[in-house]
Amino acid sequence: MIKREDRKRLRLMRHKRLRKRISGTPERPRLSVYRSEKHIYAQIIDDTKGVTLVAVSTVEEELRNKLNQKTWNVQAAKEVGKIIAERATAKGIKEIVFDRGGYKYHGRIKALADSARESGLKF
Repeated sequence: MIKREDRKRLRLMRHKRLRKRISGTPERPRLSVYRSEKHIYAQIIDDTKGVTLVAVSTVEEELRNKLNQKTWNVQAAKEVGKIIAERATAKGIKEIVFDRGGYKYHGRIKALADSARESGLKF
């Protein structure tokens, strides 16, 4: 059985390998996703300046109340994807590069990406 520390180390290695090819620009910033056991975080980053343009997470109280305190399921990820897309379009961001953070593209990560696409982001 793989221990938690090993899983984390392997995920970080995959993420590092992905980041060699993926970078956010002012025209197409990077949508970075982080998933913990109880929460999901998403932020849009311009890597040339090293600045976070938009951020959303299930830690935010208004989102937590909307989800009835269940912040770790697919429904919460869909909601985060929808909100990040709304905030990004409000700032004039239409196209992004998706950074899955070394996670498999399924479950909460896929739900967040699909929801962001449905809400108007292109990637």
